[in-house]
Amino acid sequence: MMLKFDPEAYLAVQRGAVALAPALRDTARSWLDAGGGNLFFMGAGGVNFLMLPAARMLQTRSSLPVHIEMSAEIVHSGSAHLGPRSLAVFPSVSGTTKEALAAIRFAQTRGATVLGLTADPGTPVAELADISFSNHCADPTSSENFGLQSLLLALGVMDARGEIDDYEAVVADLAALPELLVDAKRAFEPRAEALAAEIADEQHHIITGAGGSWYEAMYYGMCILEEMQWIWTRPVHASDFFHGTLELLEADTSVFILAGEDEQRPLTERVERFARTVTRKVRIIDTRDFALAGLSDRVRALISPIVLAAVLERLSTHLERVRDHDLTIRRYYKKGDF
Repeated sequence: MMLKFDPEAYLAVQRGAVALAPALRDTARSWLDAGGGNLFFMGAGGVNFLMLPAARMLQTRSSLPVHIEMSAEIVHSGSAHLGPRSLAVFPSVSGTTKEALAAIRFAQTRGATVLGLTADPGTPVAELADISFSNHCADPTSSENFGLQSLLLALGVMDARGEIDDYEAVVADLAALPELLVDAKRAFEPRAEALAAEIADEQHHIITGAGGSWYEAMYYGMCILEEMQWIWTRPVHASDFFHGTLELLEADTSVFILAGEDEQRPLTERVERFARTVTRKVRIIDTRDFALAGLSDRVRALISPIVLAAVLERLSTHLERVRDHDLTIRRYYKKGDF
């Protein structure tokens, strides 16, 4: 038995995300055929981090101009690149995030087409967007949901532009991913329970990653450990670890390393080599430890942040129990007009 986990409900969410592949590809093709010129990822808060592995993939593998913006910032600064040929992507679980709503209205005043990705079609984000897709999810399942949707959108863009020659094979692999994620969760469950007990009373962590895993490190540090458990956390990119953060390490400093399988993996391996010479508290969560049977190395690299999100949810659930701190408790978030 797994603590507070309903595999069928989980599978329904992730299968729903994968099922959007044809619609997302058609959307990308229609937008490009109509003269689409650049793509903006413009979410607000942690949910935007979940889109960034896909955004970064496009920035490095596609010649389409791709921009990453914070919703709260672009309404003040604007962007010379945002206009009638732009597709602006907004993910939101609640569909009510005020920063996202303001940025959607701003993007539309500039003539951009807005694509909303939400959990509920009846929410303000979904209704305000020019194009909207909804797949029911909640916090424990949303990371993988948005990771998959953004990846499928990016793959659809590349396919429409002739920048990928194995789209069908990659999407076929992704169709098998929901069941493989459940297997990964089950495999990680004993370690999640033990690790939660080990760190239950620790109040400070450094969490690092590179490539796609970096965005999961940011998300998990800020949105789970800080927001949901009130644990001080220092997310730092593995390449920046050696430009300041390394000086914080002592024998009992907790360092979490999220290791994926993309081309940036050597950066996390470098952190591990150094950290082990100083601290006894090096905690590595490595996607190579999970079977993910049948997936090609190429697809494993693409979905590393999604796998990390899936297994880290098990750690969150056990932390909630051992710390007697429900993941839904907030002191300030959405409790005042600020």
